[in-house]
Amino acid sequence: MLLVLAMLAGCESAEPTSNATGTAAESRAIAVAAAEVQYRDLSRRLLLSASVRPRETVRISAQTRGIVQQLLVEEGDSVHAGQLLLSLDQAEQRAELARAEALLEQAQLAYRRQAELYQRELTSASEYQAQAAALRVAESEYQLWQTRVAFGTVLAPRDAVVSRRWVELGESIREQDPLLELTDVSQLVLHLGVSELDVAYLTLGQQVEVQLDAMPGRILTAEVRRIFPTAELSSRFITVEVVLPEKAWQQGVRPGFLGRVNLTIDARQDALAVPASAVVQQEGGAFMMVIANERLEKREVQTGVQRGQWLEITEGVEAGEVVLAALASEMNEGQRVRIVGWRG
Repeated sequence: MLLVLAMLAGCESAEPTSNATGTAAESRAIAVAAAEVQYRDLSRRLLLSASVRPRETVRISAQTRGIVQQLLVEEGDSVHAGQLLLSLDQAEQRAELARAEALLEQAQLAYRRQAELYQRELTSASEYQAQAAALRVAESEYQLWQTRVAFGTVLAPRDAVVSRRWVELGESIREQDPLLELTDVSQLVLHLGVSELDVAYLTLGQQVEVQLDAMPGRILTAEVRRIFPTAELSSRFITVEVVLPEKAWQQGVRPGFLGRVNLTIDARQDALAVPASAVVQQEGGAFMMVIANERLEKREVQTGVQRGQWLEITEGVEAGEVVLAALASEMNEGQRVRIVGWRG
């Protein structure tokens, strides 16, 4: 009897101990890492590089043969429209021009004589018309040699800088030989190869930042001037022309410098974002665990684009709320947690 009473007493004393253990387990908070829902710049950016080049370059070639008699410019010289650049020895062409001029005078005299006779009806209409045709031939011959003599004088077609010179004083040249290259330095550009998937996000006039390796620490603000209509068949890249500021040449920028361009693609400067690890994707949608009053609250959300570790949230949470940064799928709603670290 005493043994039975002792056993009953032991069972009664053990029951409160079990309840205390359960209460302690329920109140125990799990240590977690959290993240704050914040507005972030989730714009997509492309870093591209290209060489600086002039937008317009003019190559001047010889239009007649001859020997370089005057050479008045060299590489780096600035020239203005109409300025004499070089001239050729045109002794042979000038002699032909003088002969053509004499033949023209002779034809003019013969035509006037025939015109007088025709008016007095002392010559036939056919003879008069033949002399008029001979006059036109002499005039065209004279104009031809005038043009050829003019080809011996090379003038600058526009304001520019001499970027190349292929001839020297006294050199003999032939038709179509290259003489000079003139570069318009008032507009310097870069031709960027942009993927066909990204070019749709670019617009004419869009501003971009350009850094030059030759000018470290300096950023130039350029703009998209032109987007080519077709892509390269081999690379599928579309050429995008970016024009540098007007004073780039005066600031020391030169054709051939390597430029690095920062292009913004799909601008999202104020996107509500959380770490991608905080969101659980499941069939029919996505959810996160929001931490409120040290307990977890399951919240369904709508997601947008992902940029690196950050995922855009378009609906379901607000800026300033705190969410579980990871392992949300392994937690239960209502579970008590203790924040021991932050992400982002």
